[in-house]
Amino acid sequence: MAEVPPNLTWERAAPPEATGPGPWIEIAFGEGDDGDAPVYIRETSAPDNVVTTNRRKWDAFVLGVQAGEFDHFVEGIEEAEDAASPPLHSS
Repeated sequence: MAEVPPNLTWERAAPPEATGPGPWIEIAFGEGDDGDAPVYIRETSAPDNVVTTNRRKWDAFVLGVQAGEFDHFVEGIEEAEDAASPPLHSS
């Protein structure tokens, strides 16, 4: 496993209105501007478990998300979350 630099600036990938500890995904970019520059990914609930990729692969992933290439992974999630939430009653 690659050594994770201690001075990374982690960015939480969460909606601005999100509160609480998550779990959220956090991203940090390593030194370098080329396609081989490291990108670090972790979950807030397990910050010592870091996955490393490179900028070229990260950029391809982000473009794929923006293009909707991964939408099939989340189909039905909102409906399932709504069904699991208790109904709100007004008094």
